[in-house]
Amino acid sequence: MACHLRLILLVLSIPFVAALWPIPRGLSNGTTPLKLSSSFDIQASFKNVPSDLQDAIQRTKSHLKTDTFERLVVGRGSVDAQAIAHANSLKTLVLSLNHGAAVRPIAVEVNTVAIDARDESYSLSIPSHSAQATLVANSTLGLFRGLTTFDTMWYHNGGDKYILNAPVTITDSPAFPYRGFSFDTARNFYPVSDIKRTLDAMSWVKLSVMYWHIADSQSFPLQVKAFPELAAKGAYSNDEFYSESDVKDINQYANERGIDIVMELDSPGHTTAIGMAHPEHVACINKSPWTKYANEPPAGQLRIAVNATVEFSKTLFQSVIDLLTGTMMSSGGDEVNLPCWNEDEETIQALAQSNTTIGQALSSFVQEVQGVMAKNGKMPFIKSDMVLTHNVPVINGTGIVVWQSYADAVKVAQRGLRFIHQPSDYFYLDCGAGDWTGNNILGNSWCDPFKTWQRAYSFDPYANLTADQYSLVLGGQMPIWSEQSSLENLDPIVWPRLAAGAEVFWTGATLPDGEPRLGVNATNGVNAFARINELRFRLVDRGVKAIALQPKWCALRPGLCDADS
Repeated sequence: MACHLRLILLVLSIPFVAALWPIPRGLSNGTTPLKLSSSFDIQASFKNVPSDLQDAIQRTKSHLKTDTFERLVVGRGSVDAQAIAHANSLKTLVLSLNHGAAVRPIAVEVNTVAIDARDESYSLSIPSHSAQATLVANSTLGLFRGLTTFDTMWYHNGGDKYILNAPVTITDSPAFPYRGFSFDTARNFYPVSDIKRTLDAMSWVKLSVMYWHIADSQSFPLQVKAFPELAAKGAYSNDEFYSESDVKDINQYANERGIDIVMELDSPGHTTAIGMAHPEHVACINKSPWTKYANEPPAGQLRIAVNATVEFSKTLFQSVIDLLTGTMMSSGGDEVNLPCWNEDEETIQALAQSNTTIGQALSSFVQEVQGVMAKNGKMPFIKSDMVLTHNVPVINGTGIVVWQSYADAVKVAQRGLRFIHQPSDYFYLDCGAGDWTGNNILGNSWCDPFKTWQRAYSFDPYANLTADQYSLVLGGQMPIWSEQSSLENLDPIVWPRLAAGAEVFWTGATLPDGEPRLGVNATNGVNAFARINELRFRLVDRGVKAIALQPKWCALRPGLCDADS
């Protein structure tokens, strides 16, 4: 009984505006109810407002009119009716840029400024007894981040939108610039509409990167001008590919929502589908048993020692770069298979003619494709096993995607390389779904168990790093590998778990008050569950099929379903 009373008091003490996700890094609030005026408007105090910021303002106003999310408590906020009736009305939100700030489109901020040089900070002030709120930033990108905060703090009751805790003052900025979602659209195809819906939801939780795993051994669904035959023969069907206009459309859509597209053209492994059009460039194509020649079927990877294949790859990378704006690109590089090359006659002959080893050929190949990216002003990314397993040298400024386990982050940091976290033992959204290759009577997946939102949320980006290595951490991303996902189950697999990573890399190693996110501190544990439950219900309200995290009974009574400690 005493435990339940403590939890009830705890729940009642959680400020409603603190249900924001990710939680702002600086937040204070009062206890005064406030509602939006029926004539509420959002205005900019400066001239020449970019069209994408105007569009963001209109989307915010639309959300404030159409969102129907009611406060997540027993009764869904019905007890608030009297307070709302007597509340002051907020008539305007005024957007301002600090003195000297450039007035540029959000998309320009995203696709021309280096990831670690962008200013996403903002200050939001909502009074309790004045008709005007203010949002101030150093960039249009910062204004956009502030708008996403503003439009997810209001509750619906009848015809009103309200909060119960004005005045509200928020001063906010991200701990890490790179806050991403890695999206595999090759193993199974996703229509453009699904990608755009995902980008919308990503923007609401302030994610900044969609790392697009566009092609793999199973399919090559990307249409590129230099080699149109790749998609013509490598896509699953004539309806399951991304045209050049699709890619440009998705890229622009993302940029206008504060999200960079980092396209990964995985190589030299995971490239069997290229062999559908160009078998001369692919070793051990469809060779059996696939378990000897690849990590998953079908087998096949680029002939890195053959000059014609290297030139083909450089031209392919250039053609893909020509499709995209932005400052980053990835050549992938994980899970290359040595037996595939060791038994390939063309590779053996090429190595003999050049008097090189396969390791030297691999290093040379990586340098060549990274050189294409660097020449075009792209920060190259590469998977960590290229560096840690194969000792491939990388060009200056390369970012490393640390994916096999968190322990590898320390090894990469010891080499002085910048990196992003993508550890399979914390962040893989597809883990725990069972085996898909067949002939496995246990039916378990390689990265069991299922990665809960709590597991991802407990991640510490700085764990086991020295203070002088902290600056090497660009951020991190949570991936979905699509062997067992498609448009039908995309949302429930991704949401709301992806939001856990969004907050980790927005707030940093701890909550803004310095306390741990989860664990022995019950206040933070209840608060996080209450906030992510609220986010989940808001996502559903906006058409995202986010999976339930608890029975609704528990969601309406934060903390009362916690196991006694």
